[in-house]
Formats: sequence, C-alpha cells, structure tokens
Amino acid sequence: MATLKEVADSAGVPMLTAFQALSQHDTVDEVTRRCVQEAADTLNYTLKITQIDIADLAGVAKGTVSYALNNSELIKPATRQKVLEAAQTLGYHLNISARNLRMNRTGVVGYSWHVADDPSRMNNLLDRFIYRVTMAAEERHFHLLTFVQPQKNADRVYESLISTSRVDGFIISDVTYNDPRIARLTAMRAPFAAFGGMYLENADFAYVDVDGKKGIRLVMDHLFEQGHERIGLLGWPSGWPFGDAREASYREAMRDAGVRIENGWIAHTHNILNSAAMAAQQIMNSRYPPTALVCANDLMAFGAKSYLDSVNLRIPDDVALTGYDDDPTAQFLGITSVHQPIDELAEALFEILLGDINQEPLPNRQIIFNPELVIRRSTR
Repeated sequence: MATLKEVADSAGVPMLTAFQALSQHDTVDEVTRRCVQEAADTLNYTLKITQIDIADLAGVAKGTVSYALNNSELIKPATRQKVLEAAQTLGYHLNISARNLRMNRTGVVGYSWHVADDPSRMNNLLDRFIYRVTMAAEERHFHLLTFVQPQKNADRVYESLISTSRVDGFIISDVTYNDPRIARLTAMRAPFAAFGGMYLENADFAYVDVDGKKGIRLVMDHLFEQGHERIGLLGWPSGWPFGDAREASYREAMRDAGVRIENGWIAHTHNILNSAAMAAQQIMNSRYPPTALVCANDLMAFGAKSYLDSVNLRIPDDVALTGYDDDPTAQFLGITSVHQPIDELAEALFEILLGDINQEPLPNRQIIFNPELVIRRSTR
C-alpha cells in the first residue's frame, strides 16, 4: 500500500500539504487539492495515518516512532519531541480518540492513585474527592477505573489505557510544574480534567481548583484579629504549586501586616505525622517562638499538636493552631481549618470532562472555587 509521502512526491508537493489536501483543509487551494487527489487515486491510496507517515514527516526510522510514542528511555528527548509534534500535526492520536468516541466508548474514566508519603494514612481530602467524582460519574452512567501510577514514566500508562480503548478520558490530581502527564495527554488529544492548575503559568487545560492563597489569607487575617504576630508556618518542600502558593500567601500576609518573619518560623515537612511533629519542634525551638502555628494541611496540624501536647504547651492558650482541608479528625479535635467545597468541585470537574469526551466542550473549562475558614477552639 502506498504511503502519504509517496502521494506527496507523486503530486510534487510537501507531505504536510498532501495531508491537508486529503483532509479537506481550507488552507489548500483547489488546484493543489485536485492534483493531490489524482495522485492518491493513481496509487490507490486512502488517507489513514500510520507510524510510517509519522516517521516520514519527522525524518526518523519507523522503529524510532514506536519507541518515542511509548516513552522509551532509549530515545533522546529532542527526538521524542519531534516525533510527538509530527504525530500531533498528522492527527494520529486524535484519530485514535475520535475512533474510541464514535465506536468504542467504554463508559469508563481513569484516575491514578498516588503513592502516599505515609502509606498508613491515606489522604482524606482526595478520598472524598474520588468518592464524589464516582457518584457524579455513576449518575451519568460512567464508571471510574483507579490504577496506581508508576514512579517512573508515569505518563506511559495513560497512553496505554487510552490507545487500547479501555477508558474514554482521565481525571488527574496533584498537578506539578511541567507535569509530564499533561504534556502527554495534550499531545494525545485525550480528554482529561485536573484537580488543580490555577497556579501553573499559562495553563491551557481543563481544571477545577480551590484558591489556596485565599484560604491561607483567611487564616492569617483571623490570627491577626486574635492579636497574633509571631506566626509560624509548616508547609511542604518547594516544588508543588499548591504548596508554594500557600507559603507565598503566608509571606505576603506577614509583609502586609508589617511583621518580620524570624529565622526558624518556617519549616517544611512531608505528609508524615512524625515529620510534622519534628517540624513543629524546630519552629518552637527558634529564638522567638511563635504564638501561632499555621499548617498547610490538617495532617501537619495533627503532627504539630502531638508535639505541643508532649511539651505541655496548651492550645490555644500558649499556641494557636490551624490546619487546612477540614479533615473529620480536625473537626473532632476542634482544630480551626480551611474547608474546600469538594462536593461541588467534583461535580463541576466531571461535567467539564464529560463535555470534552462528548466533543462538546463547555464554555468555561477552568473553574476556581473559594475556600471557607471554619473557626474552632484551637484559635479562640
């Protein structure tokens, strides 16, 4: 069977022009279109993009295309990018997705579980998020397929699932800077929507998010109203957009209040109770111990509370304490926390994803919700 390049050579036009002519692009004039079609008829060629066509356009061997599309470590990043751009130009993955939508819709959406910092404690916020997304999916006759995302080449599993028609789209969370999953899914034209994205520069994908900077500002304003100025922060190590945003909000609030952040008032920890307790100890052993501790999530607040209790520091008399996420345990312990509207967020996210799956994108594919401060006895 003839290839697209052979048709282009026969018609005396560039390969991309031949593709556009056979695809009925309006950028090709009628004379060129007729010339290309005559060449295709002579060679008994029907437009059907294959990996050979991608190889011809990218100027690489066919085997290189296969390796590149499967994210093989044998392929240099520059070569892989060239192959992906050629595939995208020729609509290779778009054809796969469109075929799935027209003929093989599975009624299944994929979501990957992430490996927790502390496997003994799962993330209650994401647990509730996935539960509510599952409910939204079931109401629309869809099911959720959960899978464990590998530590290396995490984006490869997404391509496998979508190209083998096992899912119609994806939901992703814990979005990072330069997230390889977003780059791969975008190149594949695979429908997806993310929980998180508002703090990524020039984000051009579908997402729902909660304004984390506003949430921390609510906490800081509350503590200032209570008379606190010496305020410490337990946050994540840098590199996570939502964590960086919350720390930036803390710093901005302190600056706006005219309060200097002393050495030792900020500590970073992973989502591990013992690590959070040690971070709280580090802050409280600084030269000027804070009278209030702001934690980037509730698990950190639980670790901080464990340390404060162990050294007989009373909450809130000696140290005020706040968390983030409004975990049920935070409610039980009376810890002031920031509530995120997960139920509404999950519903909105699935609506956006369903629009993309149906090739009927909603006019607003990026929605930001406001958080709410829930004041309890830990700061009163």
